[in-house]
Amino acid sequence: MAPSKTVPQTPYELWHGKPASYKYLRMWGSPAYVKRPVGDKLDSRSSLCSRLDEVLLEESSEAPQQNDATSFEPSIPIDGVLVLRRSTRESRPPEKYGFVGLTSQLDSDRRTYGEAMSDIDFDKWLEAMKSEIDSMGSNQVWTLIDPPKGVKPVGCKWVYKYKLGADGEVTTFKARLVTKGYTQRPGVDFEKTYSPVAMAKSIRILLAIAAWYDYEIWQMNVKTAFLNYFVEEEIFIDQPEGFTSVGEEQKVCRLLRSIYGLIQAFRSWNTHFDEVIRGYDFIKNEHDPCVYKKISGSSVAYIMLYINDILLIGNDVKMLGDIKA
Repeated sequence: MAPSKTVPQTPYELWHGKPASYKYLRMWGSPAYVKRPVGDKLDSRSSLCSRLDEVLLEESSEAPQQNDATSFEPSIPIDGVLVLRRSTRESRPPEKYGFVGLTSQLDSDRRTYGEAMSDIDFDKWLEAMKSEIDSMGSNQVWTLIDPPKGVKPVGCKWVYKYKLGADGEVTTFKARLVTKGYTQRPGVDFEKTYSPVAMAKSIRILLAIAAWYDYEIWQMNVKTAFLNYFVEEEIFIDQPEGFTSVGEEQKVCRLLRSIYGLIQAFRSWNTHFDEVIRGYDFIKNEHDPCVYKKISGSSVAYIMLYINDILLIGNDVKMLGDIKA
């Protein structure tokens, strides 16, 4: 396996200058000899095995401690071949790590508007939806119009999610309005969709640089990132469930800005970010289009974009503050 699509060789080959040898690999289930830890000097020193089953070791607080490796027998000999045992123990997450009750909370995220409104915390979900609608309004995301003849609007839906604190308790109720992008039609509702993301190796390299030179590392998340760019295509969506304009129920929303769920949303946001950040004298890295650098005298700053998350790295706090602003 190669570390990147752009590197056709394995790390072993790059380091040693020759391909790795695979002659020691064996087919699954092939005969194998296991060394015996004890026995008379005239006895066989190994046992013929075939590893066919996965071994899950029993963990029991009642079982005696086995300090002598020779007293543990992980397999049962059948017709001269050792067949490994499979554990019947039910696997459960330990309570000491706080997993009890956490699964039920995560599974209880509301899937539909109806479920959210019938939930015991419906007022929290309603408040979260109102916050999202207010954000859409302040950013002038759409305008209501009569549906154009022959145009089928793209559907939209609410997505609900709990945000848990370190203690496993619910701290935030999040609601996001997203379009049903899978109903968009190529050439009609969108053209280009590709959007780059920062490569993992770029993140490791920049963090290594920051650690070596003791640079500042700031992390930021851009709220409603996709609302920052005007869409180029004419896209119409249904009015959000629960927030239909009274007296204008027949109208549809003509999108002025990109929102979550649109197939081209990532590309629109990335294109807009690139245009704006270059206006602040940042230079795009030629090997990773999501990494930017700015040098001013002895001050240096790096920006890394991963969708709507930003890493800001540099050696001048004032410069970083200006960039952040």
